Amino acid sequence: MKTSRTSTDWLLLAGFCGFLFFFGLAYFGLIGADEPRYAQVAREMLARHDWITPTLGGQPWLEKPPLYYWQAMLAYSIFGVSDWAARLPSAIDATLMVVAVYLFLKRFRPGFELDGALMTASAAGIIGFARAASTDMPLTAMFTIALLAWYAWYESESKRHLALFYCALALGVLAKGPVAPSLAAVIIVIFAVAKSDYRLVLRTLWIPGILLFLAIALPWHVAVQSKNPEFFRVFILQHNLARFGTNLYRHKEPFWYYVPIALLGLIPWTVFAAMSCAETIRVWWAERQQMLKSEDAFNAFLVIWLAVPIIFFSLSQSKLPGYIVPALPAGTLLLAEYVRRRIADGESPSLPLIIPHAIVAASPIVPALMIQYIVLQHRLPWGRAAAISFVFAGLLAIGIAVTLRTNLGFGALRFVTLVPVVLTVAAVLRLGSPAVDSTLSVRPLAIEISHLEAKPLPLAVSGVSREAEFGLAFYRNQVIDRYEYGQVPAGEHLLIAQEGSQTAMAKQVAGRRVSYLGSFAPQGLDYYWVSAAGMGQASH
Repeated sequence: MKTSRTSTDWLLLAGFCGFLFFFGLAYFGLIGADEPRYAQVAREMLARHDWITPTLGGQPWLEKPPLYYWQAMLAYSIFGVSDWAARLPSAIDATLMVVAVYLFLKRFRPGFELDGALMTASAAGIIGFARAASTDMPLTAMFTIALLAWYAWYESESKRHLALFYCALALGVLAKGPVAPSLAAVIIVIFAVAKSDYRLVLRTLWIPGILLFLAIALPWHVAVQSKNPEFFRVFILQHNLARFGTNLYRHKEPFWYYVPIALLGLIPWTVFAAMSCAETIRVWWAERQQMLKSEDAFNAFLVIWLAVPIIFFSLSQSKLPGYIVPALPAGTLLLAEYVRRRIADGESPSLPLIIPHAIVAASPIVPALMIQYIVLQHRLPWGRAAAISFVFAGLLAIGIAVTLRTNLGFGALRFVTLVPVVLTVAAVLRLGSPAVDSTLSVRPLAIEISHLEAKPLPLAVSGVSREAEFGLAFYRNQVIDRYEYGQVPAGEHLLIAQEGSQTAMAKQVAGRRVSYLGSFAPQGLDYYWVSAAGMGQASH
């Protein structure tokens, strides 16, 4: 019976991870600036057979360490270069993280391992970044594995777990830099201080583990520094310290920014996760040392884990949503512990918790069903489609609430909450992909202009977003010149510019023929053919 249950667990994990993380990765093109930029860096490294220096446009690009690039290079080698292959590393890393959660709970908190793993897999922030070609999920996965391994060592004293902690932490450094060991150190120190067990920190500093950490993390840093003397200045001083201490990269947000971001990232589990956090803090305050000497110490550890990244990055002058994704697994694990204990005590969820949970869990189906309108019109228009969406969400919420009020109670929480998650992801992929592809990705534009060329021509842009510039660089595998920087190709080339800017473009290439080829209306862009210098007067 136990073997049968384990097999069923693995099948469910494979099915949910496969759908939530992998299904439809190619439904829409790379979006934003980071996705196409990171994907192109990996492509250039692969083309140059260079596993040391990240490059973009043939120049060193030293903003991030190489773990994501290495993973993407392997994906490209196996499946070919594509946008979905660029997203594959994050999906795989998210799956590894969910498996780690399952195995940890199975070993140390048995009986609720499947629920905890699926709760982690289905959090909105985890799903979103698991489907993105970025460094955030590799960091989150390695950081989560590291902290779970550390706590496994704390409970079992097994040096294998401590070795895994150092290995995963080193991979976290290779994913996104010193933030992984920095946050881990703060979390462990706070936990040790709370327990008044200061020797815990010293016992964590295990010499073989430190050597293992250095053996994994150090070689690339030495190699890249030897090849690129500017690495320390660019990576450490500029893209870590300056990014934290200044608004150099124009990502200024209010101090409280990460509180709503964390709550949104934990959807659909936000209500119960917040309740479990509040309950843990209340018990911790009331019992203090008693709690930290019992099995409940894990809950205190999770609260610290959840809070430290949020507080740390709230102090940063540069804020992006992906920075606190490493905190989200702590929230879902807190929830799993909360529900496990309530089931063990025979408790049922109260109506004041059920109603807001049902509303929060069902609400995402509304923007999912209306995503085409939101993406194309930047609003949620009222009408028949909106009414149907709200009614459907309302019926889902009622179904969730009624199910949780039955004798099943907490035992049904995972099942009924996963239903709207699956429906929401399916709706976004099925209904929203065409609109997202045409308005947020330049993949359709790259395909469109490629049909106009007898042979690939150089490409320049003027007045377009950097998202479009990086996207075109990936989909055309070219270095993109930018007119604003005086980068006007001397030879025949194509030009992408803002809609209606033909006259202005002709002035920038006075004495050269400029032919309007068409427009890409969803993003307000025109594209032109520009003759080589000395080939005749401009034409409109």
